[in-house]
Amino acid sequence: MNIKELEGKRIAVLLSGGVDSSVVVYELARLGLHPDCFYIKIGPEEEEEWDCSSEEDLEMATAVAAKYGCRLEVVDCHREYWDQVTKYTMDKVRAGLTPNPDVMCNRLIKFGAFHEKRGHEYDLIATGHYATTEEEPVFEGGGPSRRKWLCTSPDPVKDQTDFLAQIYDWQLEKALFPIGHYVKDEVRKIAEREHLVSAHRRDSQGICFLGKINYNDYIRRFLGEQPGNVIELETGKRIGEHRGLWFHTIGQRKGMGFSGGPWFVVKKDVAANILYVSHGYDPETAYKQDFPIHAFHSINGQLPPERVTLKIRHTPDYLPARLEPDYGDDSHDLRYMVHADAPIHGVAPGQFCVIYDDQHHRCYGSGEITI
Repeated sequence: MNIKELEGKRIAVLLSGGVDSSVVVYELARLGLHPDCFYIKIGPEEEEEWDCSSEEDLEMATAVAAKYGCRLEVVDCHREYWDQVTKYTMDKVRAGLTPNPDVMCNRLIKFGAFHEKRGHEYDLIATGHYATTEEEPVFEGGGPSRRKWLCTSPDPVKDQTDFLAQIYDWQLEKALFPIGHYVKDEVRKIAEREHLVSAHRRDSQGICFLGKINYNDYIRRFLGEQPGNVIELETGKRIGEHRGLWFHTIGQRKGMGFSGGPWFVVKKDVAANILYVSHGYDPETAYKQDFPIHAFHSINGQLPPERVTLKIRHTPDYLPARLEPDYGDDSHDLRYMVHADAPIHGVAPGQFCVIYDDQHHRCYGSGEITI
């Protein structure tokens, strides 16, 4: 982070009350900057039904902002979250797909709804994401310009570029990731050294903004239950009943509750409401090596090369693969066939396949798996 590049810029910090965004405020303050801090308020429609930590989050955020003499404002994006992110999630799971609400939360809320309400008044929006950016000179349109890239963090476990791989180019232009060059242990040590109230807070788990809400409870709240048969794929034998296809994901191997296991979820028949499972410790049916993705979203307009690395879920591993373009009949729907170097466990339609260069440094964007 270069102080000369930040001087004179109006900076908004999305301050959640967690250790990461708290250290963001410190990083800017130590450069002599006093950003405005914003706590995005998002909660369930009927808060009394849920066990949320939003009150504690706001208290932590207030304390951190006050410590560094920064103004804190609460921005209510409740309606936008439930109208946009929840609708996206429920539409996908109802169709038997595996969505990622956190990915869309970044595009639609943190860099979307917040920008419409307050962020448009600022030059930069700083967050506690573990990601970095870099710029390269380009010569287009008769003059020199620059291109900004979303790049990975040095912490492979905490890297969050996969959650940012659907943001728009204009959102990336305004994004600032002051702790992206750190690993998590370094961030913790800074927070402890600076006596930040959030220093020992545990990392949040589950869906973005929903605190302690269980994902299945979140789904049940909107879709209820729809029991159906669970069938062993190889034999056609009925082994039990599920409560709803939306409570299960392809590749799932825990929490099935059926005797004679272990069982792996390998397929869903949405029309017949049947969940297909495979028996064994690591069945071949749980793996795929070749699969299509559609609606590829390029973050900065640059398309990926043939040889890439990728992720299909939030893990520290980047998987080598070859991309084969599939232009089809719709020029607006950029499709690829992914040919992974090795079989991948739990490839599920609806997941985002995030594409990186072969050194897993620059992130090109992501597309939705469409098996």
